Formats: sequence, structure tokens, C-alpha cells
Amino acid sequence: MDWDWNFVWQIMPTLIQGVKITILATLLGSVLAAIVGLGIALARRSPNKALSRTVGWAAEFIRGTPLLVQLYFIFYVLPDIGILLPPLVAGVIGLGLHYGTYTAEVYRAGIENVPRGQWEAAKACNLSARQTWTHIIIPQAIPPMIPALANYFIAMFKETPLLSAITVLELMNQAKSVANTYYRYLEPITLVGAFFLAISLCSVVLLRWLERRYGKIER
Repeated sequence: MDWDWNFVWQIMPTLIQGVKITILATLLGSVLAAIVGLGIALARRSPNKALSRTVGWAAEFIRGTPLLVQLYFIFYVLPDIGILLPPLVAGVIGLGLHYGTYTAEVYRAGIENVPRGQWEAAKACNLSARQTWTHIIIPQAIPPMIPALANYFIAMFKETPLLSAITVLELMNQAKSVANTYYRYLEPITLVGAFFLAISLCSVVLLRWLERRYGKIER
């Protein structure tokens, strides 16, 4: 089968629409993962052992099961108990929860890297727990985490084709729809790879800048 440029220009608007949904899902999933990860990290440091262990077990369970299974559960199983979510919302929740368990470890490492003297100084100044976290610990812990968090968000972007399994009209699903309609797979699937490669390369450039700005990522 020969490459057909006319067909490429014909399907390009549909694929670009898929790119927009893919980027939107990644951005929303990244925000949710950042929030969920911080919540998990703080909960696991709680003096309440029941809370700490329960959250830790839940995080390990989510991290130890495939993202695809979690997406199926959220989109296809939850409606059986009355929780019906739109495909994109279900996909964002799945991405956010799954990667939130990974970002939690980044937060944990960042928090533990704050010198013990900072905690002691906050206590000596009679700062409350809230003031200690918001004014002393978090501002020092987050900057070194940024490159590692960005690395996970790039990985999340590469996982978005899994959202096609729950009918989200992201890039891969749009390409499959076009391919099945016209019985031509060369152009749409190749373009999917090209789009992901181009966006990933731009993301890597940003990641390298973050590494130089905030320090090397621990691997």
C-alpha cells in the first residue's frame, strides 16, 4: 500500500482533534496526580497509624495493578453501583489515581530530604503544623521534585492510548476509527506515532531544562 498524501490531509483534522483530547487528558490527569500524590504522601506521614497504613495499602494496591484494569473498573464496573462517569472524566480519574501513587513517592522523598534542622527551627518558633508545612517544608521540598514529577507526567502522556479502551476519543481512538472506516491503516497509525514522537521530544527538552534548573533526577 502506497502512502497517500491526499488521504493524510483528509484525516488530519480528525487526528488533530484527537491530539487535543490527548493533551487535555494528560494535563487534567497530571493536576489530579499531583494533588492525589501530595495527599497520599502527607497521609502516610500521619501519626494516626490506621490512616497511614490504610492509605499505604491502597497506594500499593493501585500501583501494583495495571492502569488498563483500573480504567475498566472505573468506567464499566462503577455504573453497576450507580456511579456513571463520562469517558473523559473516567479516564482522567484513572490516570490521576494511578500516577498519584507514583508521585506520592516523589513527594515522600522530597519531604524527607528537607534537613531535620528546618523542622526543629519551625518548632522552636512555635509555628503550627499548618504553618510549618505551608511556609517551611513544602516550599523547600517541591522545587527538587519538579523534574521527577515532569518525568511521570511524560510517562502518563504516553499511556493515554489506553483511554481508547473506555471510548475516549483521544488520538489513538480517532486513528483506529479512521482506519476502520477507510480500511487504510498506514497513514493514521503512522501519524499517531509521529504526533506522540513530536510531543514527547518537546517534553524531553522541557524535562532537560527542568533537570538543569532544579537538579538531576534520581533514577
